[in-house]
Amino acid sequence: MNWREVCEHPDLQDLPFKIELNEKGKIIMSPVKVYHSVFQGELAALLKNHRHEGKVLTECAIWTHRGTKVADVAWASTITFHRIKHDVECSVAPEVCIEVLSSSNTEEEIADKRSLYFAQGAKEVWICDQDGDMTFYIPGAQARVLIMQRFPEHLKSL
Repeated sequence: MNWREVCEHPDLQDLPFKIELNEKGKIIMSPVKVYHSVFQGELAALLKNHRHEGKVLTECAIWTHRGTKVADVAWASTITFHRIKHDVECSVAPEVCIEVLSSSNTEEEIADKRSLYFAQGAKEVWICDQDGDMTFYIPGAQARVLIMQRFPEHLKSL
């Protein structure tokens, strides 16, 4: 399957979990818990408050050479947004891609997603763990966030 087929398939509408595609077009399903949804909402609100220009995207599908990956939250500059706004899945990654960790995520899986997002043009990848602690990455290194310098390193606990 490709991402357009997934988006248009009637049996895949309104699923209560996140789906992605691997490099062979196989659907990968990831159930999410309430804390995951809360952190997604908090991150989206904080992004909007820190950068008024650009667009905040939730459940942002990004084409990669290893299938369609879905960033939990992302931020795209106005220029990038105009480039991707009509895509079925982003042909380039937004500048900031954020993953909220689930209990099922492995370190290898998250490292792989980071490299895939960077390969598609992301400038920063942020990881939010189950306690709300944030880790920020630029290509090849862990670093303090650059695009939104005053972004908190910890989200309020639930």
